[in-house]
Amino acid sequence: MDVVCASCQVKFKIPDEKVPQNQVFSLPCPKCREKITIDTRAADPAPAPSGAPAGAKSLAEEVSTTGYNASDRPFDFIEEGAKTALVCEQNPGLRDKFMADLKAMGYHVACPQNAREVLKQMRFHVFDLIVVNESFDTPNPDLNNILKYLERLGMETRRQMFVAMISDRFRTSDNMAAFNKSVNIIINLKNANEFDKIIRRAVTDNEVFYKIFNESMKKAGRG
Repeated sequence: MDVVCASCQVKFKIPDEKVPQNQVFSLPCPKCREKITIDTRAADPAPAPSGAPAGAKSLAEEVSTTGYNASDRPFDFIEEGAKTALVCEQNPGLRDKFMADLKAMGYHVACPQNAREVLKQMRFHVFDLIVVNESFDTPNPDLNNILKYLERLGMETRRQMFVAMISDRFRTSDNMAAFNKSVNIIINLKNANEFDKIIRRAVTDNEVFYKIFNESMKKAGRG
């Protein structure tokens, strides 16, 4: 579960298996120590996608049942410690800019053409950074297959990734919208020209936060 402190705006994650279900609970912010109240009482389930037949598999489920294919791997060889990034953007101009900026930052970059290819590559590789336009390969940004897949990842895998969502609906660095979408940061299309500056700062802030968070967990005997 992603949590945002209303007092200091710090973001952190709680392992799903440690989240009390169907109740209201509180915990102290690891940074400012203010009380954070969380409500996990069940809401009405989301309706199935319009036109989807009963029992139909999601794209992620379809991909997960396909056999091994070496061509689905995003990289033939990556040296130990190398940083990798995944760009999910169908606008050619934006895609080229994001790729160029990330390569300048030292990332090896993969850029699949559609959601199916993305999910196949993610079966074989845990990317350090993922940039995904919420409208990538979907007419409905609220049903983006990649974002839905990331929402369901286990915390141990998810916390290894930094996810930036490109949007024309939400403002850049809207923390509550990012929390709702289970991403690390939102970048509005109007700020795409400043992508490199925004990403550099956000990734650095995230690394600093997790360093402090992990040290706090160790001190508390939970690390």
